[in-house]
Amino acid sequence: MNPHPLLAEAIATFADLFEQARLAGEPDPTAMTVATASLDARPSARTVLLKAHDARGFVFYTHLDGRKGRELQANPHAALLFHWPRVRNGVQVRVEGSVEIVAEAEADAYFASRARVSQLGAWASRQSETLESRETFEQRLEQAEQRFAGRDVPRPERWTGLRVRPEKIEFWYGADFRLHERWLYECDRAGDWSKRMLYP
Repeated sequence: MNPHPLLAEAIATFADLFEQARLAGEPDPTAMTVATASLDARPSARTVLLKAHDARGFVFYTHLDGRKGRELQANPHAALLFHWPRVRNGVQVRVEGSVEIVAEAEADAYFASRARVSQLGAWASRQSETLESRETFEQRLEQAEQRFAGRDVPRPERWTGLRVRPEKIEFWYGADFRLHERWLYECDRAGDWSKRMLYP
């Protein structure tokens, strides 16, 4: 199924800016802020790394039992923010949308591509829970290493990818004197996309 032409345009614009950020020497163009909210409307935000993007959405990986995983299961909506100050006069890309868990095969393939130490860390970590000491975590890491010695490390069942399916994508282009240029792509409930300019 082909994406709506305006969604395709927005994704192509994102891909172009992403490449510009890479060429401009941004420390990590994949870094993005993910904002979530609990059911009682308390927001929280953190930086994660973008691992895939296309017309279906923007994917990052996490443990479903950590705070963001719990919040996104209870309230499957998120906002993303990319900030690339070295592109043009500074660029921000804002994405808002619903959240879904990626297919198991997709999560398995990504997990298999990770460094082995990162794979073991996913088993050792009880993400967001209280940690008594660093030594405790290092012991858990050692236990995971022994458990999977001599064989591939499988993906933990509760460690997976989350895809933010865009409903709004805004491109914010910085300008002198705060006379910024802003373009908003927005999807309505019928699935039709529109594009409009916003005041700075």
